[in-house]
Amino acid sequence: MNLSPQWAELLSQRGIEALHWSAAGSPKAPDAEIMAYARNRAYTVLTRDLDFSAILASTGGERPSVIQIRTADARPETIFEPVFRALSGLIAELEKGAIVTIDMNNVRLHILPLPPRGGEAPSPVDRRPETPT
Repeated sequence: MNLSPQWAELLSQRGIEALHWSAAGSPKAPDAEIMAYARNRAYTVLTRDLDFSAILASTGGERPSVIQIRTADARPETIFEPVFRALSGLIAELEKGAIVTIDMNNVRLHILPLPPRGGEAPSPVDRRPETPT
């Protein structure tokens, strides 16, 4: 709900099945409900909200994958291309379970499940996926 429905339209136009939560459930639904919906359908959550990755960290969850956009301006016209390149370049990781954080300059990848709190956390992998051909 924190991203424009235009994201789903643009992703669909590029061949990626996408659904904005407003077409699936209540705008007031708790994050846990959105996560369960995505997990049960093998969807990836695209969000600006850090709560989704916090849910995965606190539960040791392996799915759904989460892509976090970390920019002040998350309008599609500003950051769609870096998000699309990351999505296209990390399909295998997203299918297995991952948290991907994208800003204007970097893509960070954390494979799920995340280590328990207090455990030794692996370093995130910084990647700049190539543009798909």
